Amino acid sequence: MGILAWIIFGLIAGVIAKIIMPGNDPGGFIITILIGIAGAVIGGFIATALGWGEVSGFDFKSFLIAIGGSLLLLWLYRKFKK
Repeated sequence: MGILAWIIFGLIAGVIAKIIMPGNDPGGFIITILIGIAGAVIGGFIATALGWGEVSGFDFKSFLIAIGGSLLLLWLYRKFKK
């Protein structure tokens, strides 16, 4: 996927992760995008390592993997900010 597609994919995954785990996080929109992009990448690495497949495009499985990675990253972010 191209960089613009990863940014859009990460934005959507980050927003959904923020909806699932609401809270008062600093940074707002930009941090949400960065957490979503990084979460998509981390989720892809974890899914590949576990043999669940790769994040190869805009499909439902890749989207769930990206959201899961974003949730994990958001949880870790909150743990280290406290």
